Amino acid sequence: MSQTFLKRRLTQWGSALLVACVLPACSSSSQNEKQGLRAAEARPTAQANAEAAPPPSASPQDFAADEGSTDQRKTVAAQPKEDRAMKAPRGIEAEMMREAPAPEPMMAAPATATLGGGAVAGGVIGSVQGPPPAKPSRMAPTKKLEASARLTEKDLDGVDTGGPRQGNTFEAWKPNSFTETSKDPLSTFAADVDTASYTVARRYLQNGNLPPSSAVRVEEFVNYFKYRYTPPETGAFTVHLEAAPSPFDSKRHFVRVGVQGKVVSRSQRKQAHLVFLVDTSGSMASQDKLPLAKEAIKIAVKNLNENDTVAIVTYAGSTREVLAPTPATDVKTIHAALDTLQSGGGTAMGTGMELAYKHAVKKASGKVVSRVIVLTDGDANIGPTLSPQAMLESIHKYVAEGVTLTAVGFGMGNYRDDMMEKLADKGNGNCFYVDSFKEAKKVFETQLTGTLEVIAKDVKLQVEFNPAAVRRYRLMGYENRDVADNDFRNDKVDAGEIGAGHNVTALYEVELVKDSKESLATVRVRAKAPNGTEAAEQSFPFERSLLRASVEASSPDFRFALAVASTADILRGNPAAEGWSLATTQKLAEGAAAGDADRNEFVKLVSQARALSGASARGE
Repeated sequence: MSQTFLKRRLTQWGSALLVACVLPACSSSSQNEKQGLRAAEARPTAQANAEAAPPPSASPQDFAADEGSTDQRKTVAAQPKEDRAMKAPRGIEAEMMREAPAPEPMMAAPATATLGGGAVAGGVIGSVQGPPPAKPSRMAPTKKLEASARLTEKDLDGVDTGGPRQGNTFEAWKPNSFTETSKDPLSTFAADVDTASYTVARRYLQNGNLPPSSAVRVEEFVNYFKYRYTPPETGAFTVHLEAAPSPFDSKRHFVRVGVQGKVVSRSQRKQAHLVFLVDTSGSMASQDKLPLAKEAIKIAVKNLNENDTVAIVTYAGSTREVLAPTPATDVKTIHAALDTLQSGGGTAMGTGMELAYKHAVKKASGKVVSRVIVLTDGDANIGPTLSPQAMLESIHKYVAEGVTLTAVGFGMGNYRDDMMEKLADKGNGNCFYVDSFKEAKKVFETQLTGTLEVIAKDVKLQVEFNPAAVRRYRLMGYENRDVADNDFRNDKVDAGEIGAGHNVTALYEVELVKDSKESLATVRVRAKAPNGTEAAEQSFPFERSLLRASVEASSPDFRFALAVASTADILRGNPAAEGWSLATTQKLAEGAAAGDADRNEFVKLVSQARALSGASARGE
């Protein structure tokens, strides 16, 4: 146990004892207040238990109207701003914090944070603590980094309430810090087209709560939206570059790198074999979980071709083959199999994954896209393999044979976002989150078709900034997609996949060298063909002519991507975004929405975030 931890506890308890001895009247009053507080804390728990009861089945119209059940809630005191720099509790300290009730505060507490869907003071909860090396991945052998310290919602459960260890679990990543170009001009990362983080945050906001900071991944916010990049005339993709002055700081600029994949029509894509692995455990009972997952599969089947096939495997306390490989045109048989699915039992995800992959690998070939699609809340509590690492190691041979994975999350209350993201990453696939029937249509009708036809795999991007033009830079997001600079041309190192029609966008905040006329950077993209083993590399100069005189002079796509990225940085509590204004990001987004439904929805979400965070919390 650290001395800091002991001192803090002893100071608080000692002060409480002194007050009780000297001011008995105050002590008596304090006891009454404590009883009232405990009674108040018990009410949300009772409400959460009532809400956890299995609801009746629902139709697609119910999902469109309801868009998800109420989250289970547990209330704890939010961390004061100055306490967020403390190291995350580990070992004995962490266990004591979970088991022992926290001492009563000696002064007025800040705003309350509600886990599993609660308001968060300053939008910060589950943030990673402690300063890591500026660029830790430069010595890493692979692209995947473990955070130097983690603090998830699950770690905080029961700290102040003594409640059970349950709740949504997210993995927090230390935001990228500024790097001096003269010391390290290279920034290397893997392409990412996941969108789960944005949809999860949207659900929090629509339910009237700020998302936990650890739930916010900047790249997944930005890449949720489509940008009007011109597709390549030849080859798998093309690159679009642009830069403009910062609307937040006159001394800085933003740089955007956009990659557009080639478009493949539904009739032109390869034959697909999809194995739907459906979680039917007891935790999937609510309307926004198993019933919504079944509707999502029906949407996917409707959009498959006559040559495609479908299989269904379920897992709960045990695994079961519900549907053998069946032509996608046999809709009646597929729907009948889906309608038999009911929730109940534990969650043996590991054995379910093994069975699903055995089905998928039978049809995997260069001419057939074979994919496992997992539909779950991410909880896994039964079976020989529980961790994503253990599960993926057990089926590694199938991944090597070309079977890819799509992880689709559902529901709140015990949602394992950290597990879903890792499964998709290690399974050479994508991660989505579905919170409504509308989102199910978007993912399974539009996005899934793109992920089926992989046009380039192990896609890596490397930006080499020119020290004569750029003093320092920081990449916004992509922390868990970092690739060691010297692994950029190591074709054995896994990276990201780009599906047909996908675009990938990344933004940097930079400080330019004053009065320099030099080009800003060189952008390199390295990728393999879908069935290839050796990568090809392309290089794109970032000329000075691509730097706009003002942010207003930049393209609508640039301004909207900047609005989304900066909003995400604010919501995650990134110190680099301290003093930034959600009012500014909302104005940027409004001016670049161009009548697009998803963009207009984002504008409303920013407005909601402003109302929830308050002007003082965001420095507006």
